[in-house]
Amino acid sequence: MIKVSRFNGTSFVINCEWIETVEATPDTVITLVNGKKYVVNESVDDIINMVIEYKRRAGFIHRLINPLQENDDK
Repeated sequence: MIKVSRFNGTSFVINCEWIETVEATPDTVITLVNGKKYVVNESVDDIINMVIEYKRRAGFIHRLINPLQENDDK
């Protein structure tokens, strides 16, 4: 879940696993897979960073990618 805010200052959380698209129109609009749309204060980049951090905390992103050509599984 990520915490976002409406333009009136109230906050709510969205299950980021349900996010289908995030677009700037110029306001940031989050569209869920069920078609529901939310207009939020946060920028598209902020939403992306919150989702990455959520997935990191939840263990979905747990390994750094090895930029070297050699096998790191030794």
